[in-house]
Amino acid sequence: MKLAVVSAGLSLPSSTRLLADRLTSALVDRAPEVEVEIIELRDLAVDIANNLVTGFPATRLRAAIDAVTSADGLIAVSPIFTASYSGLFKSFFDVIDHDALAGKPVLIAATGGTARHSLALEHALRPMFAYLRAIVAPTAVYAASEDWGAEGLSERIERAASELAGLMGKEQPVRAQVDEVVPFEQQLAALRP
Repeated sequence: MKLAVVSAGLSLPSSTRLLADRLTSALVDRAPEVEVEIIELRDLAVDIANNLVTGFPATRLRAAIDAVTSADGLIAVSPIFTASYSGLFKSFFDVIDHDALAGKPVLIAATGGTARHSLALEHALRPMFAYLRAIVAPTAVYAASEDWGAEGLSERIERAASELAGLMGKEQPVRAQVDEVVPFEQQLAALRP
């Protein structure tokens, strides 16, 4: 099985790439035989722009597109700028044929400077991949600056990786535990002396 990992981080080092690496590691822990190819969009920026203008991908861009379209699963991670994915991230998916990701399992994730941008996963990334008819894992992972090293990020990463592994056919996704519903009258009665 093949996994393509698209990282649209612009800086070196990149928190976007760090999140992509942590998600990849969590997936590989579940399926060690998965072959991983990481695609750094920063390195392809000029090729992507040229393709948008000419309609023809350069050799490196063609290889990246082929890696994404032939993979059994995809992890796609973008920094969030002005409440949405980066232009580089969007441009890369614009040069891929709109039918090429149909039915492909995708885990979406993003990084940003503030937690206020976390909904970009739901109002920008998820709709884009839904339009492309990909199968998006239920758990999306957002990491704001304050999330690194904080409680909760590791659990979200593990849950999302488990869901993607399940969609790729490697394991059953983690199911949410359903809390037992206790009728209000019974709760009230328990409070009475």
